[in-house]
Formats: sequence, C-alpha cells, structure tokens
Amino acid sequence: MLEEIEIKWLVSFKAIYENCSIKLAAEKLHLPTSNVSRHLALLEAQLNVRLLERTTRKMHPTIAGKMLFDSLTPNLLAIEEALVSAKQGGEVVAGHLKVMTPDLPFMADIVAEFVVNHPQLRFSCDTQLNPKGGLLDGFDVVLTFNRGQLDDSGWVAKEMCRWASCVVAAPSLLDKHTNIDTLEALSKQPCITTHSVMQGMPWRFKDNITLNVQSRFKVNSGHMAKSAALKGIGFALLPLHACAAEIASGELVKINLNNEPEDLVLNAFYSGKKHVPVKVKRFIEHVQLAIKQLE
Repeated sequence: MLEEIEIKWLVSFKAIYENCSIKLAAEKLHLPTSNVSRHLALLEAQLNVRLLERTTRKMHPTIAGKMLFDSLTPNLLAIEEALVSAKQGGEVVAGHLKVMTPDLPFMADIVAEFVVNHPQLRFSCDTQLNPKGGLLDGFDVVLTFNRGQLDDSGWVAKEMCRWASCVVAAPSLLDKHTNIDTLEALSKQPCITTHSVMQGMPWRFKDNITLNVQSRFKVNSGHMAKSAALKGIGFALLPLHACAAEIASGELVKINLNNEPEDLVLNAFYSGKKHVPVKVKRFIEHVQLAIKQLE
C-alpha cells in the first residue's frame, strides 16, 4: 500500500489535522488551497476511509483520522531528520537528541556546551539515577552508573569514565567494630547501601563477587552516603576520589579487605543498530572527551 500513497498527501493531512482547516494548512505549507484539498481527497480515496469530517465552520478528525495522525507524526519527523542528515552529508549534528543522565554537577556544563556548539540540534534531557528498562526506548542515549558485569541487552555500552572504589568508615564506628578485614566480617556490620541503584543491596567486588550486607540506611546519593559514614552510621562503599580528602584528614578510614571493590563506571548506552545517528556519536565523543579533561 505504501507505494500507492505519496508523502505529500500525508504531509498535507498532518497540516490540516493540526490546523483544523485546509486554508490554514495551505498557508503553513505555502501551497495553493486546491492542492492541499486534493491531497486529502486522494489520501481518503486510496485508504477508502473518511479521515476528517467537514462542516461549514470547522473540521473534526474521525477515529481513523486520529489513529493515522498519532502514528504518522513521529514517523514523519524521523523521515525529516533522516533527510536533513543525508542532505548535509551525515556529519552535521541536527534533529532531536533525547538523553537520560544522572544529575551530576559536571554534566550540566558538558551538555550545555554541546548544545551551544550545535545550533541546529534540539535537545531534551531527563535526569534519573536509576532508569527502568522500559524507559530506555524513548531515549537516544542513557548515561547510568554500573559496577561489575553488565546485563545483556540490545543496547551498546560505551564507558565514559571509571573510578576506583573503597570501603570506608568513621573512626568512631571502628572503635565499636574491630578486625574488619574480610568480606565475611563486613557482612555482619552496619552498612550504608543504595535504595535501588547498583542492583540494590549487594555490594560488588572484583572477580564477580557480591556481598549482601546489613543496612538500616539506604540512599541513592553518594553525598548522603558519605555524610552518613562521617556520622558513624555505617560502612560505606564510595569512589576513592569522592572521599580522598576525608581519608587524608582522618575523618574516614579506608578499610583494607581481602577483596577489592568493583570500580564505579559511568556508561553511555545507545541503540545497537547498524547506522548510529551522528548526533549520538558526537554527543558520546563530546562527553567522553570533556570528562577526561576534568580528570
């Protein structure tokens, strides 16, 4: 059926639907009113269904018309972006880039700089620390923290940065809990864990070792975890760079265990399709380079 329908009919239908008027649609498309009206008539004839009800005052979509519009709009936008990209040689960053990322202080400037550098780009960003699997399909790039082996998925994972991690505790806590040098000993101590991210409760160590720890304090924030550790609430698993100053000052003590914690990794996930849009490739390259410059 597709070969029997012309794109210009669909474009005219979309404009009429959005403006509830053939005249206004024609003005928007810079076409004669007769052309736009004919496009609608040809489309309805080919589909053998009424898409818009005409009255003397206004046009109203039929059920079939609404169904066609809802399905058609994102596809026409995708076709338009593809044509623009192809026309410009596939190297100009344009179209609509949808990104999900944790709300990291350094990411704000990195993202803003990317948008400034690419004025033809439309950008949307959702800041979430723990994206659910079903949400990923609505985004071009998803940045998220991981430890250890990644789950299999249809997405490509690109490492943005990696931070060595360590287990720390306040001296006041270590006065009460001594000889913590094995994972078995640590599993019996009060710990500060994540509420939902990093696969929840288990702490991950190298060689694919996981450890279930005891916790009455659960947060999805490294800053809150460090503050709780400083107060002696529990042992915390933190990136080394995030607590290096407190370790140097003696406010926190690095725990030497028989197993080393997994690194904290910021990964960028994107679709594994053969032709990755230039906007996605350039964004990932920009983020990776910008983070390296911060290190």
